[in-house]
Amino acid sequence: MTQETTGDLDGLVRARIRALRLAQGWSLDELAVRARLSPSTLSRIETGRRRLALDQLVTLARALDTSLDQLVETAADDVISSPVSYAAHQRMQWRVRADPGLTVVRQRLTDPPPVGPAGMRAHPGREWLVVLAGTAVLLLGDRRLRVETNQAAEFPTMLPHALGAEGGPCDVLGIFDRDARRGHADRAAP
Repeated sequence: MTQETTGDLDGLVRARIRALRLAQGWSLDELAVRARLSPSTLSRIETGRRRLALDQLVTLARALDTSLDQLVETAADDVISSPVSYAAHQRMQWRVRADPGLTVVRQRLTDPPPVGPAGMRAHPGREWLVVLAGTAVLLLGDRRLRVETNQAAEFPTMLPHALGAEGGPCDVLGIFDRDARRGHADRAAP
């Protein structure tokens, strides 16, 4: 890391500490008490008149209800991401940068869910889905749930499950944790 990059990160962290403090509506004194620092030390940290120490950053991150990673994360140049498209499965997939274990998939469902337990899957993990347009049918264990436009569902994937459309095409945005993504990987691979 160059000295210039270090200086940029230093300024970014200081600005982030101040912005998080102000977003909470806290004075220097209030955050200083929470972080077990003196108000003058905190002021010097925010203004750059005191060197940032790792132990203080850890304490400040906790007091600001964030993580050290988020406190020192550099600004990303790649704010916009493009999906990977899988035409054969009529789906698009985005990676979520906030949590490397999450995957977001947009999928157009055209077929009803499978009939019988043979088409249902169970695997470790957790899934969330939001119906963007149309009506989806979620088979979850022995339950058949209709999920309409703008409704969401969240479920553990250890329950046997399947998803399909009802009454025409349905656009769904699914969010899979790392385990759920692995459980669907063999079926969803292009």
